[in-house]
Formats: sequence, C-alpha cells, structure tokens
Amino acid sequence: MKFLDVAKVHIRSGSGGNGCVAFRREKFIEFGGPWGGDGGRGGDVWAEAVANLNTLIDYRYQQHVFAKNGEGGMGKQMSGAAGADAIVKVPVGTEIYEEDGESLIADLTEPGQRVLLAKGGNGGFGNAHFKSATNQAPRHANPGQPGEEKTIVLQLKLIADAGLVGLPNAGKSTFLSRVSAARPKIADYPFTTLTPQLGVVRSDEREFVLADLPGLIEGAHDGVGLGDRFLGHAERCSVILHLIDGTQTNIVNAYRTIRHELEAYGHGLAHKREIVVLNKIDALTPEALRRKRAALKKASGQEVYVMSGVSGEGVNDVVRMVGRAILEVRDARHATSPTTSRWVP
Repeated sequence: MKFLDVAKVHIRSGSGGNGCVAFRREKFIEFGGPWGGDGGRGGDVWAEAVANLNTLIDYRYQQHVFAKNGEGGMGKQMSGAAGADAIVKVPVGTEIYEEDGESLIADLTEPGQRVLLAKGGNGGFGNAHFKSATNQAPRHANPGQPGEEKTIVLQLKLIADAGLVGLPNAGKSTFLSRVSAARPKIADYPFTTLTPQLGVVRSDEREFVLADLPGLIEGAHDGVGLGDRFLGHAERCSVILHLIDGTQTNIVNAYRTIRHELEAYGHGLAHKREIVVLNKIDALTPEALRRKRAALKKASGQEVYVMSGVSGEGVNDVVRMVGRAILEVRDARHATSPTTSRWVP
C-alpha cells in the first residue's frame, strides 16, 4: 500500500427536498384542504478518524465526496426522506484545512472522533404548512435549501512518541528494524527510506511508537533531496532521536546540518527533547570513538549515547533512554495542564 500524507478533496452536502403542493380530494370529504408534505433534509458531510487507516491513498482516487439530496415532499402530508450522510474516513492524526491549506478546521487525534464539514440543506415546507384561517387553500410551497460545497485539504501527521532523524545512511532503518517488528527497506545507498515508517518498541514493560523519517540533507527546507515535507510527522513526537553516522569524517557538521534544518522548519521541532546517538561504533577504533564522542558532546552540549544498529551494542540503553524521556515529557505536560484528562503529543 502506498503512503500518501496530503490530499485535496471536494465535498458537497445534500440539498433539501422541495415542499409539495397537494390537496385532499376524497369522496365524502367535502373540505379536504391542503395536503402537501415537507421536503426531506439533505445529508451532511462528516470527517471521522478511523483506527485501522495509516494513509490518505484512498483520496488520490476518490477526490469527490457528495452527500445525498433530500427527497421532495408528497401528498397526504408525507415528508420526503432525508438524504444519507457522507463520511470522509481519515487516519488518526489527520488535520483538515480549508482550501488555502492554512485555515485549520479540525485536528482528529482520537479514533472515532468526528467533525461536521458541510451541513445539508433544510427541506422546503409543503403547502399544508401554510394553512391558516385567512389562507385555507395555499397553492405554494418552499423549495429546499441548497447544500454547502467546498474543497478541503487533508494532511496526515503520524502520531508517534519518538521520531528518528538524521542524514541519509545514518542507520535509522536498521535501528527501527532491530527494536521493533517493522521491516523498512535497508540498503547501502542514500534515501533508501522514501516514506515514514512506524514501529512499536517495548522497553521496561512499556511500549512506545517510533517513527523513522526519510533522511534530511543540507538545504532540505528549500526542497533539496526529499525536502522537509515529512518533518510534519515529527511535530506530534515527544522526543527526537538524532542518529549520527560515526564513520563520517566530520560528525559535528552532520549534527549541525540536521539541527539547522529542524530550526528552519519551525513548528517547535528545534525545542523538542533531543537524544543524540553516535551510531555504527562497531566500525570505529576505541580511540576514534572517544575522540568523536567528545567532539559531538561539545557541539551538542548534552550527553551523547553510542550504539551499533548492526551488532546491537548499546541499542538497549538507547531504547531505555528514549522510553524514560517520553515519560518525562508526558509528566511535564500533565504538570503544566492539570485539567487535561489525556496527554496529546
């Protein structure tokens, strides 16, 4: 299944049915009077977050979602049937914008959460509705109200607890495959990962979701390489796990390149909790490892963890650290928002 995280959909709610003009004409009924029913209400268009979806690929092929129109009223004061609603089913974590892509309509972060996108038109009144003492035989009825029509933009931002970032070939996919059941593509060339990958990681009797984001390069915020379009999936993460290839000559420059791209992207990514990891230590001598770790610690201003995604050395320590960092961020958010019943990353 292909991964698609942005889609544009044209929606239209149903129009209301027209009211009916009818009169009661039956044998032995001398004064039948008006007998026209009201029109049915048009269907609404709703958006609903569904738990078993993880891509917007359906809306590459279904770009129009229309609700049904209400049926017209009939004689014998029978109202028309209401039009059926239309539901735009989206993955959890989808943001819905107006056509300009900037005006946020809703952010669906929980399974089953729904939002009304377009309200159906009301049905028109039949002539029976207008009967009065001074107008006992009205010969007019109201038309149904038209539905709403507009274009919306769907943007999926995966809900993960931690996000993996780094230059291409930093070992992100290898790390994800080792600590979870995910099986991302792994190869010895850059940009092996073209779409975000998710994996569930278990640590100290707890689980968290880890997202492997496609590799960034210098100038990604200007569209170089794959650009920074996938960084939106890291916005909901509590922790950024920054992997650096230890076999590179200039690891400090590699670290600063990614930090610059996070700052250029904005949306608070540069201020998230970061864990710096020097990867591929199995290919380094003890002296080279000590020297590169010290340089990276000085550049980042924080503790640097070391591991090898291939041999597994140090991987468990990194996983435990990520799990603890996620809990610390959650506790800090709960402390600052005591009335919040649910933590939202």
